[in-house]
Amino acid sequence: MTAAPNSYISRHLPLRLPRVCVAVTGSDPVELIEKAEGLIRDNTFLEFRLDYLSRPALALPRIKRFTEYHPQVVAIATCRRKASGGRFRGSMASQLDLLGKAAVAGCHLVDIELQTAAKCKPEQLQRLRNRAALILSYHDFRGTKRLEETLDKMVAISADYYKIVSTATTLYDNVTMMKFLEKRSDKHSLIGLCMGEQGIISRVLGVRAGSVFTFASVSPDEKTAPGQVTAQDLRNTYRIEQVDAATRVYGVAGDPVVHSLSPAIMNTALRRENVNGVYLALHAKALKDLLACVRDIPIHGLSITMPYKEAILKHLDNTDSHTTKIGACNTVVRAQDGKLYGFNTDAAGVVRPLEQRITLEKAKILVLGAGGAARAAVFGLKERGAEVYILNRSVGLAKKLAHRAHARVIKRADLKKLAFDVIINATPVGMGNTRESPLNENEIKARYVFDMIYDPPETRLMKLAKAQGAQVIPGIEMFVHQAARQFEIWTGKPAPWDDMLRVVTIALQERAAPNAAKSVS
Repeated sequence: MTAAPNSYISRHLPLRLPRVCVAVTGSDPVELIEKAEGLIRDNTFLEFRLDYLSRPALALPRIKRFTEYHPQVVAIATCRRKASGGRFRGSMASQLDLLGKAAVAGCHLVDIELQTAAKCKPEQLQRLRNRAALILSYHDFRGTKRLEETLDKMVAISADYYKIVSTATTLYDNVTMMKFLEKRSDKHSLIGLCMGEQGIISRVLGVRAGSVFTFASVSPDEKTAPGQVTAQDLRNTYRIEQVDAATRVYGVAGDPVVHSLSPAIMNTALRRENVNGVYLALHAKALKDLLACVRDIPIHGLSITMPYKEAILKHLDNTDSHTTKIGACNTVVRAQDGKLYGFNTDAAGVVRPLEQRITLEKAKILVLGAGGAARAAVFGLKERGAEVYILNRSVGLAKKLAHRAHARVIKRADLKKLAFDVIINATPVGMGNTRESPLNENEIKARYVFDMIYDPPETRLMKLAKAQGAQVIPGIEMFVHQAARQFEIWTGKPAPWDDMLRVVTIALQERAAPNAAKSVS
């Protein structure tokens, strides 16, 4: 006697599962349940990774008590075998036995990989389905390919959900996954996403393409798959519960972008101003890959970072005159007709903080550097009537920029006899550490010193400037102001500058905390 398809689901599962399932692991059964208890206030959909336990059977009585005490929780039991990317070293028979007992203990769904299911007798799988809904899963740890063929093999085996997880080696692999979900999810209950750093798009947008739900980790250190995002980030930063067909997609594109603070700051602004949009970190290893995603997702706005600020110019349909002069673009808008327009808000990031403090017309300003950030600063300041001086290690680059912007070049030896209203550091010297400075203490003669570097929050240059009596402007202000201008360009709304500054300040403090702990220990 066999159960009717989906009979278990109709009796025991909610009509609509939550969008986020949190994968719970533990070193032992006690820790596993303790973590689950700590999650249930905000997460009613949990996956118990039994294969992470050395003796998973010992967890079953505790899971039973947990599910009885928390009837609102929907639980998945997973005991993935090592051959399929899990940690369970037992036999196939013992795996099936554990999953069956987990269902009896109150787990509403059990996950079994295709490799195991293909070797099972139909009656073995049916016995599992009589106890719990069956998720048939397949993981590709190398790429995203043959999704249709894989599903065709899977549907030959009766299951309640079909889960296909691939690995994104390009950004466009996310598009491939989402197109697959859109095409096939009307006939089957699918769970689909891409692993890896480049798979973030599918983890956030897959649910609107047809994936029944997605997976999240408890914390950044407890990922059960590469590229997994924490439940807190999926809900609070990316607002996954609100993502729908009308949600506009924005992102920061570069190589690398894993440590970018832009998603935190931009998603805060979108939420604060009630914009139906989501902002993602897009690790683009090739510009061609990024542009294909812009067209096919589609992406409505991009923050462009290194190394594509200059290379993207030839792919744009138009740019404003300011961007053309600077020769670099950090902001892209995709119009309704698909055309791409480029802007540069780095200059706003420099000009706005200074205008809050001094009158820029005829102000004497020294810019250190001659790269993209320096060019934006120089042209932005010249447009405001400032008297701009350039100091750069490569005199040739400094002269070229000075000629184009009608600025002046000085030598380092001149610093001891010159004083400025503002000194701006537009070089990377001091980034990521507090030991290096582009200037020595006796070379700093200015009312204000503005360091574009925002990590660390206080650089060595800033410390030296304070010692000389100068007022310092932290790089975090530039970061927030240029981001605020991007937000205004994309949405037409005033940016919530105070909220954006607060979020990035907290993020930098949290980032610095582990490093401080390491230095103490």
